Amino acid sequence: MTYLIIGNGVASVGAIEGIRRTDPKGRIVVVSQEPTPTYGRPLISYYLAGKIGAEGLPLRPDSFYTDKKVELRLAETVTSLDLKAKKAVTDKGEIKYDKLLVATGGKPFVPPIPGKDGSGVYSFTTKAHADQLIELAGKVKKVVVIGGGLIGLKAGESLFDRGVDVSIVELASRVLSAAFDDAAGGIVAERLAQVGLKVFCNVSAKEITRGKKGEIKGVTLTDGRVLPAEAVVIAIGVTPAMDVAKAAGIATERGILVDKHLRTSDKHVFAAGDVAQAPDLLSGEQRVVPIWPNAYDQGFYAGRNMAGDKADYLGGLPMNSISFYGLPTQSVGLVNPPAEDKKISVEAVLDQENRTYRKLVFKGGKLIGYVLVGNIENSGLFTSFVKFGFPVSDEVKKRLLAGEPGVLLWPEEFLKETWNPRKRSAA
Repeated sequence: MTYLIIGNGVASVGAIEGIRRTDPKGRIVVVSQEPTPTYGRPLISYYLAGKIGAEGLPLRPDSFYTDKKVELRLAETVTSLDLKAKKAVTDKGEIKYDKLLVATGGKPFVPPIPGKDGSGVYSFTTKAHADQLIELAGKVKKVVVIGGGLIGLKAGESLFDRGVDVSIVELASRVLSAAFDDAAGGIVAERLAQVGLKVFCNVSAKEITRGKKGEIKGVTLTDGRVLPAEAVVIAIGVTPAMDVAKAAGIATERGILVDKHLRTSDKHVFAAGDVAQAPDLLSGEQRVVPIWPNAYDQGFYAGRNMAGDKADYLGGLPMNSISFYGLPTQSVGLVNPPAEDKKISVEAVLDQENRTYRKLVFKGGKLIGYVLVGNIENSGLFTSFVKFGFPVSDEVKKRLLAGEPGVLLWPEEFLKETWNPRKRSAA
C-alpha cells in the first residue's frame, strides 16, 4: 500500500500519525513545495519578531520522518493528478499511489490593488515569507500591512517588534472581524495603539503608489488619506490551494468537498486542512475552517481512514487564542450570529476600567460560542460547553457570564447518557 500526501503542514503530520496508528508498514510518500521539513505556521510570527530562532519552528524532531518510515520529497511540486491511473505528476517525475491525501493548505489572497505588482509587496504565510520580512526589517522604516485579521496583526506586531513603523489597514469596522465583535476588536485596537502600532478601520487600500524607479512611496486609502511606506504586506487572508485537485475533476466549492471520513468525490482521494471543506461541529454544514488544530485533527482522521479505519470526523470548531502585548484573547464557536435568528441570544459584559470583555452566545439552552478579552481564565471550561453541548441552566449561565463558573455539576443521568465521548466518535 502506497500513501501519497501532497503538502507537509500540520495536516500532513496528523495524517502520518493516523496512518501509522493502523498501518505500520505501508509506504508513505510526502511531497512538499517547501525546501524544509514541517514547521509550525503559527510560530512564524515569533520567528519574524526575533523571539525564537529557526530551531524553534519544527513541529516534530528531525527523526520523525525516519521513525515513521516516511519518504520525504522536498522542493517538489505536484503539477497534475491522473485519478484513473492513480498517479501524481510532479516537476521531477511521477508517483503512483493507492491512497492520496491532498493537504496543500491555503495560498495568500491578493486583491487587484493598483500598484501591487512589482518589488516591495510581500505576503506572510510561510517561513520563506518570514525570512524575506526579516531581511526587509533591517532596510526600511515604514511598512503598511493591508489586512487586520490574524495574519495581518501578527505580521504588523512582529515587524513593529523589529523597530519598523507599522500601519495596519482593515476594511471592516474592527480588527479580527471574523473572531471578534466591535467591542472586542476595539479593545485590541486600543492596546495596539498604546504600544505604537497604527490601526485604520472602515477603510481599504485604493492604490499602492510608486516612484519613478518603481519604489513604493505609500498607500492611498479609499478615504483619500495617504500612508507613507517603503514596503507593503498584503495579509487579507488565504484561499484553498486546490487548483490541481479541481483540474483533476475532484468536487470543490469553497474548498475540496469531503465527507465525515475526509474522503473526496474520488474514493481513493482524501483532503484535510485549510484546503478541505469539511463538516462543521456546530452546524453540521461543510465549511472551510482554516485553523491549526482543525488541520491536525482532519489529517489524523484522514490518515486513519486511508489506512482502512472507519473513524468519523465529528467536525471542526472555529477557535482563536492569541495575545497582543499582554492582552490575552480567545474566541470559540459562533461569535457573530445572524440577527434574524431569534432562537439565538447574546449576553455580554464589558468592564471598561479593567479592559475586559466577555460575550456568550446561546441557542437551545446551550453555549454555542464565546469571546473573552483581557481575562481568559476558565476558557477551557467554556470551550467544553461549546464542544460537548452541555446544557446551560439559568444558574450556570449566571456563573459563566460572571466569569466565575466554579465547580459546575451536571445531572448524573446527563453525564452517563448524553455526554458520552464513545457515542460522539468512532475512535
